[in-house]
Parts: sequence; structure tokens; C-alpha cells
Amino acid sequence: MGAVKDRTVEREPEHAASSGAQGTPAAGAKDTPPGPLEAYLPQFRAYLSLERSRSDHTVRSYVNDVSDLSHWMRDHGIDAMDLLDRDTLRGWLAQRHHRGLARSSLSRGIAAVHTFFRWAVDTQGLRHDPAAGLRGPRPAKHLPDVVGATALNDMLDDLGDVALGGHDDAHAAALAARDWALLELLYATGARISELVSLDGSHVDAVNHVLTVTGKGNKQRRVPYGESAGEALALWGHRRAELAAPEAGDAVFVGARGARIDARVARRVVARALETIPETTARGPHSLRHSAATHLLDGGADLRTVQEVLGHASVATTQIYTHVSVERLKRAYSQAHPRA
Repeated sequence: MGAVKDRTVEREPEHAASSGAQGTPAAGAKDTPPGPLEAYLPQFRAYLSLERSRSDHTVRSYVNDVSDLSHWMRDHGIDAMDLLDRDTLRGWLAQRHHRGLARSSLSRGIAAVHTFFRWAVDTQGLRHDPAAGLRGPRPAKHLPDVVGATALNDMLDDLGDVALGGHDDAHAAALAARDWALLELLYATGARISELVSLDGSHVDAVNHVLTVTGKGNKQRRVPYGESAGEALALWGHRRAELAAPEAGDAVFVGARGARIDARVARRVVARALETIPETTARGPHSLRHSAATHLLDGGADLRTVQEVLGHASVATTQIYTHVSVERLKRAYSQAHPRA
């Protein structure tokens, strides 16, 4: 491959906000003494990552939540974890609620301390689990954003027309092919964006149109994709060398600078594509996952099949898409039935 070209099309954002960082202390608080749980956090982090195979996002969020509890304990004069009980933990949760944290963040914090104290009982000699029986608010139920099948088809067809059309240079042509393939595969497979950006060439069975996807907990599943996604992936395969630098390795999707594409860059690609659909406010990659699941059910797929495609551990998680389909059925009924 020749000299690496000027790869300035996609720049990283200067500040990446972490959704699990609410509990971290201010960067300037150097004189603040550590909380009583801080010394346990490196081992807890290793446990979550190596033994429980949790995602980097979950590890970071759980460690930050326990760190937040540690700071709260320090501020309230609680200097050891065996002095905690369920009521004191409720005090910490109340403080997080007053800080304006969302229900989902409160629920995640409870899950974090449940995991931490069970680990501490098993490995650190903690005599009792203060989080046993601790419950938080029920997460608010909401229907996921779903983009209409016709609108999605039109958007993907437009991306294909751009990718197959004329371009000023080979670099722009490669980016157009990559973006088309990324969007087609997201919708075709219902995969998470993190699963697609981590794909290697060895995970793609182009003959049988099947991806081997590694999901949460490092669990692998095989997911089929259709002819349109296959066409887009083949075009991107022909043009990939224009972008790929040696550090890309076997990565399927490559960023403008030549390495494996960053998930944040991929999210921006998806957001730009969804902005072209006027009748939806959906912007994130998860909207394509929701849409794929809903359209599969609308087309007659059974719930277990959709569960396997999405990689849900429990069919209960998949059942939200049946609610989406019922809502769509109700709207159609109300518009069409003379006695509705």
C-alpha cells in the first residue's frame, strides 16, 4: 500500500462524555482523601472484566457507581464497608435521586452495589451483604424508536445510489461504500454498533451471507443477512484497501484515518443517514436494531427467532417489540376500521 493519504475526514470529538461518570470526583480535588471502598476498586474492576466478562462500558459504569458510594461514605463519616446496612444504602440512593440522576442510572447503581458486595462477601471477607434486598425504582417503560420499513428502504437505496455513483476520488468512493455497508448490515442483522465495529473479516461468511457476531459476555451468535447487505458489503470489500492502513488489521470496517473504525464515528455515520428521513426523530444505531426486530415480528417471525438474532439472554427482553407491533396494529385499526 502506498503512502497514507491525508485522513482528516472524521475527527474524534474533543470531549467524550461517559454515561457512567456521574460519581467521579472533580479533577482538581487532589487533596480530598479517598473513600473507604477505593482500595477495592482495582480488584473489582479485574473481576468484572476477566471473570464476569462484562463490557468495557459496564465495567466503567459499575466502578464509577461504587466509587460514588465510597465518596458518599467518606462524606458521612462511614469509614468501613462492614458498617453499611440497607438503610444507609438507601440514603446514598436518595442523594443520587436528589442530584437528578435518571431512573436508569439509579437502577444501574443498585445493580453495581449488589455485584460489588456479593464479590466482597465471597472474596474480601465481608461478613454480611448490606445490599441484600435493596431495590430501586422500576425503570420507566418506553417504546423504542422505530423507523418505518418504507422510509428505511428508501434511505438505504439512496445510500446505495451514492455508493454506486460517480465520485471525485477513490477515497470518497470508499467512504460512501463503507457507510452504505455499515447501515445495510445494522438493519439487516439488528446488531449493536459495538458488535459491527469489532467485526473481523474472518467473521463474515460471504458465501452463505452469515455474520458471526460477538455480543455481551463474549457470547457469539450467527446472524444471516440479505442480498442488499451482501451487495453493499461486497462493494465495500473492493474499496476497503483505499482507506485501510496496516493498523486496521483484519477489521471489516475502517475509519478515514486507516485504523478500525471507532464506534463514535460509526454512530455519527448512522445519525447523518437517519437525518435524511424527515418523519422520524430516531438518530442512533439502536433505532436500526429496534426497527429490524419490529419489522421481523411484523413480517411473521416468531419471538424466539428474533431473540436469537438480537442475542438477548432472555426472551423477556425481546417481548418489548411485541408491544411495539401491537401499538402499530392499534393505529392501523383505528385508521381503517369503520367502528374504531
